[in-house]
Amino acid sequence: MKYLPIIFVLAIVIPWQNAGAKPRPERPNVLFVAIDDLRPTLGCYDDQTAITPNIDRLAGRGTVFNRAYCQQAVCSPSRLSLLTGRRPDTIRVWDLATHFRAAAPDVVTLPQHFRNHGYHTRSVGKVYHGSGKPSKDPPSWSVEPKFDFVRDPKVRYALPKNLQGKGLKRSAVEAANVPDNAYIDGIVCDAAVTALAELHTGQQPFFLAVGFRKPHLPFCAPQKYWDLYDRAKIPLPASNKHPQAAPELAVRSWKELEGYTDIPGDGRLSMAKVRELRHGYYACVSYADALVGRLLDELSRLKLADNTVIVVWGDHGFHLGEQGLWTKANNYELSTRVPLIVSVPGQAHAGAKTDALVELVDVYPTLADVCRLNAPVGAEGISLKPLMAEPTRSWKSAAFSQYPRAREGSRHRGHGDIMGYTVRTNRYRYVEWREWNSTDVIAVELYEHEHDADEMKNVSGQPEQERTVKQLSRILSAGWKSALPVGMERDQ
Repeated sequence: MKYLPIIFVLAIVIPWQNAGAKPRPERPNVLFVAIDDLRPTLGCYDDQTAITPNIDRLAGRGTVFNRAYCQQAVCSPSRLSLLTGRRPDTIRVWDLATHFRAAAPDVVTLPQHFRNHGYHTRSVGKVYHGSGKPSKDPPSWSVEPKFDFVRDPKVRYALPKNLQGKGLKRSAVEAANVPDNAYIDGIVCDAAVTALAELHTGQQPFFLAVGFRKPHLPFCAPQKYWDLYDRAKIPLPASNKHPQAAPELAVRSWKELEGYTDIPGDGRLSMAKVRELRHGYYACVSYADALVGRLLDELSRLKLADNTVIVVWGDHGFHLGEQGLWTKANNYELSTRVPLIVSVPGQAHAGAKTDALVELVDVYPTLADVCRLNAPVGAEGISLKPLMAEPTRSWKSAAFSQYPRAREGSRHRGHGDIMGYTVRTNRYRYVEWREWNSTDVIAVELYEHEHDADEMKNVSGQPEQERTVKQLSRILSAGWKSALPVGMERDQ
């Protein structure tokens, strides 16, 4: 069985009741689907290669957030930020080993908030982190989670050559003629379908979190999903070199891909391997999409679709060779931008897309709002409900992300020695790399998206950009509250 990534679809259902039908709970249920390492490689995000009919049909009855951003592009800090509604510096989680309750022991998480308001909360798959202490948070759940901590290679690989290997990292790709539930994500989906059948007979509304680990590496998926694509027709990276004038801190590899047995230690890939890896990523995306489709179909079969909020989101983006980078762990657009869809049955703007800047910290207050719960205390995001009602309205002026670096080496601990803070506005991405202890700025990046959508030229040093750099530096220093929609900043 395999791990599945995470995209962001939020489907909200207004409760209603037919004459003679079984009474529905006063509040809607929530189906909360997280997909690991999922960038907006989806048909509903205008990806011309991706085959994702199930997520696309959900998007067709909801709102697609074209520009949603995570707060740190690596799984545990990103997920914990969303699930607490707080940014990494607040919960002091910047790495894979730290539990958020070390710094914020009394914080009420998103599922815990629903549990406190009478919901039965249940978790299947990777919702928090996928291993270690950060994978667990007992106050969040009404019952013990299933498949939250999975380290068995037998659920990652299916082919004999990989099952005979050592460690968790064997081949970076695998296509096997096996059923969906030969891998962990298919097993998770089976368990989630069973959970839905159990929950729909209960007296409480439910919050069911389902975490798929694909398209996280290794790119292992049943052969039928590989067969959906012609490898020769999958586009190559738009760019394969680091951005011009980018500081070394910005383009340092996290060394995630290099640990697999079929990947050279220096990370230099042949064109054939690049094509194979990109093919594998798309296959895993289609695999995850099929599993999401099973959940949607089961909701309909159980007649729960008209009273269930469905959330599908990705925890961060992913590089597939673009900018000379692979995986995540940086501050660029491809790593910080995530899929996010909100679908509300009967909503006025079904199928609408919005270019408003939104963030994953907005998910918690949004779900509380649409389910008519008290607003969470201390949240550092805002409800997207007004934006769903009016997709073209004025919204946030910026989205904020960050990524730490050790002074040397590929991995950091805690906040690292240097923190890269980035702000994304409608036109620009601006980054400041600051010494953690002194807060001195030691490197700066500026990418102008109107003429450089692939972020391939750092123009921060150009004299004509001096005024823009100063303006964006002020926005970054002022922080997230300064970027809120007019009128909403007074409520924070």
